[in-house]
Amino acid sequence: MPKRGSAPIQGEMLMGTLDVLVLKTLTLGPAHGYTIANAIERGSEDVLQVEHGSLYPALHRLEDRGWIASFWGTSENNRRARYYRLTPKGRRQLQTEVQQWAQLVHAIGLVMRPVDEAD
Repeated sequence: MPKRGSAPIQGEMLMGTLDVLVLKTLTLGPAHGYTIANAIERGSEDVLQVEHGSLYPALHRLEDRGWIASFWGTSENNRRARYYRLTPKGRRQLQTEVQQWAQLVHAIGLVMRPVDEAD
């Protein structure tokens, strides 16, 4: 449950937001899908809920773009799992995405500020 009293956000992320969250998560090191989803959920204090139906297509898309690479490994439960890691191209893309995200947040903040502060 979210700590701030908000309902979890499921399937409502802006287009491209999941991609940047995955890239950011992989800066911590290689991880498999379940770990990536949990890291995003924990990092957002459980506000963002990552659905597997969204995560795996995003992972494939990022791999197709060369931003992440995958390999087979053994999970914590001794099961075969596909792991993903950030590539140098992905690190560069993450920097671009973070800059664009900051611009977007700023622009939305300008539009959302109360009318009396608009002057």
